[in-house]
Amino acid sequence: MRVFWPPSRVLWRKVSDNDGQVKHLWGGWRAMAKAGDCAYSAAIMIEDRILFIDGEAIIIDKPAGLPVDAPRDGATSLVNHFQSLTFGFRRWPVAVHRLDRDTSGCLLLARNPKASGVFTRAFEERGVTKSYLAILSGIPADEQGTVDLPLTKVSTAAEGWRMVGARSGSRDVKSAVSHWQVLATAEGRALVRFRPETGRTHQLRVHALEGLGHAIAGDPVYGSGKASGAGRTLLHADYLSLERGGNKPAVCASAPFPDDFAAMGFAAPDPHDG
Repeated sequence: MRVFWPPSRVLWRKVSDNDGQVKHLWGGWRAMAKAGDCAYSAAIMIEDRILFIDGEAIIIDKPAGLPVDAPRDGATSLVNHFQSLTFGFRRWPVAVHRLDRDTSGCLLLARNPKASGVFTRAFEERGVTKSYLAILSGIPADEQGTVDLPLTKVSTAAEGWRMVGARSGSRDVKSAVSHWQVLATAEGRALVRFRPETGRTHQLRVHALEGLGHAIAGDPVYGSGKASGAGRTLLHADYLSLERGGNKPAVCASAPFPDDFAAMGFAAPDPHDG
């Protein structure tokens, strides 16, 4: 497990042994969660899933199944946990970007309004480096490439809304670019690393289906859902880095490889692959 912390500003950090089991936390906090256990339940303590923290930012390893914003069904969301992530600050942190409910991994929170503005602009100006891992329901014909497919939103009374690749005459078109590389294959599926340039809604899910020809395993909207053998959409935000300029170190973290990815026959890839 990689944990990033600026020595002059650290509040606490995780100390773990080689198998990723968290041994203890400096500053009096203690964790019992095993790295990579991303299946969300109310018993999971979000403060035990912190990958980076300083006076401006927190990066958490968001569990799969936990929505960032309060959903219409009234289920628990990340917002319900913000009070436990203040660590001496009066303000609650706020999410700078979003991950889908099923998506696990690196999620950036800002600890004050100034930092929120700086981080939001960085996302808008494509100043954030992001990497995702996905297990596809099939194996792409090529080993790597780039999907440059603008997206648009469509909606029907029967199926609700979804994003699709834009066609001639489409309205409200958003550019979307994703670089990808196959890292491994197993039992007719592929472990793929995505490095998106843009951050459109459902971008990687649509680019996997329409650009690579195979939906992400477990995807209930763009694929066959649980019929694929996956318990959720197997998409994981495994790396995030944002430069702050000046003498400030980057906000940067890697999230542990999820257990449900390993259960599908894949091993954690080298972080430099892809």
